[in-house]
Formats: sequence, structure tokens, C-alpha cells
Amino acid sequence: MILLFVGHLLFLTNPKPQQPIVTELNHIAALSIERAEENDQFHYFLQAIPAAEIDEKVFALQEAITPQIDCQQCGNCCKTLMIQVTAVEASRVAEHLHQDTHLFINSYLEKGIGEQMIMQSMPCTFLQNRSCSIYEQRFAGCREFPALHLPGFTSRFFTFSMHYGRCPIVFNTIEALKIECNFFINDVPNTH
Repeated sequence: MILLFVGHLLFLTNPKPQQPIVTELNHIAALSIERAEENDQFHYFLQAIPAAEIDEKVFALQEAITPQIDCQQCGNCCKTLMIQVTAVEASRVAEHLHQDTHLFINSYLEKGIGEQMIMQSMPCTFLQNRSCSIYEQRFAGCREFPALHLPGFTSRFFTFSMHYGRCPIVFNTIEALKIECNFFINDVPNTH
């Protein structure tokens, strides 16, 4: 093993160990609480690495991790997220359900400031038997979640840290990224 010091960062040049995929939601939630400060330090650590390099690593990691997690066995996002819905999406789903758009909005959505709409119930009304009953018509927020395929991971780290204890894909991707980046909590200065 070779140690390489770059500024205040320590990098190891040996091959990175693979961690087993963690999917048990209670365990992930407990680790999320336990590792909150560590994740804050990791966010600080990532600031020293070019954002495009981090995005490239995240894209590759989530591509490898996502197929190993059965979202239908989890469904935690459908149980815990408040999804924003646009008027176009509301109309599309209402049509799919053979409902009047206003009836659909009044039945399933809550209007907020500036006519923004969100699903009015958690778990999502459309989650049935661990599957989305409107899957082909699902909302953009549902389609994109957990959004690890989008650029800007470092700038959106706060959002991912909120989902770290909720989504096995986010949890495992961040943990794998720590290994990929040779992040060790003892090597990062405390910023608090």
C-alpha cells in the first residue's frame, strides 16, 4: 500500500474493497443517524475534487448498484416522499384514470404557494402491492428519483444526505463513493 498526500488529503493507492449491498431499511436509517457527522465531513472532502470527476464516479457506481436493489421490495420512496406534481402531469394521470382533471387534483393533490402541487398522502395513493399503479404515467419526481444519474452530485449533496437514510441506492452509492475516493474520516479536518 502506498500513501499519497495531496495538501491535507490522504489517498491510498491500493485496490478498493467492495462492500456488500445493504438493503434493510431500519439498518440504513440507523446508520444514517450514526454517520451524519461523517457524511458532513465527506461533503467537505468532496469539495477538493473536481465536480465532473465526482459525477463520473457516481454515474458508474449507481449504474453498478441500482440493478442489485429491487425497488419493489423496498418502495420506501413511495412511502415517504412528497412528490411535486405539475399541472401537465396531473392532467396526464387524470386522463389515464379516466377522471376529470379538477376531480383528480381535488382528490389526490394539495396546492401550495404559486399553484405548486404535491401528493396529499403518504404513502403514495398509487402504491399498491409494492408497485406503482400508474407506473407508465408516474410523475417526473418519481421517474428521476434518486437522481444519481444527473450531474451536479457535489452541489446537490444536501439532498442526497436527506435520502441517505431512506433509499438503499443512495446509501450504497455514497458508501461506495467513500471507498472510491479513499475517504477516511480521521484524515479530514473537522470543520465544526
